[in-house]
Amino acid sequence: MTHRILFVCLGNICRSHAAEGAFRARAPHHTTDSAGTSGWHIGDPPYGPMQMATLLRGIKLDDLRARQFTARDFDRFDLIIGMDADNIADIEALRPAGNETPVRLLTDFAPNIGTDHVPDPYYTRDFDGALDLIEAAVEGLDAHLRS
Repeated sequence: MTHRILFVCLGNICRSHAAEGAFRARAPHHTTDSAGTSGWHIGDPPYGPMQMATLLRGIKLDDLRARQFTARDFDRFDLIIGMDADNIADIEALRPAGNETPVRLLTDFAPNIGTDHVPDPYYTRDFDGALDLIEAAVEGLDAHLRS
């Protein structure tokens, strides 16, 4: 079965792009996209240091561009995945009445990683640490969708 999955973070230049790229590499038969809850970076490519970190792992992000999350995304996707609780709150604030599209934290799919969110490497500068969490979680997401 093919799923339509949206990955969401704050600016859509680091975490959500990395999660989309890692998931596409692992499960290319699904339809994926990514977005940010803010509009700061609309049209921008992924942040350079994140692109470098993902390239070292064989994950290409160069075709991605930032966009802002909208209420229409609830109808366009089967599953919406946020990187932290603030992202989830911002996503839920736009949920149309009566819409039941599931919204989950990415870390829900990797409960043994020891954290409930993916820290933003734009601020922490820990791109490899964020990617370790993202790769573990997208592996769990893929397993969840196969079950």
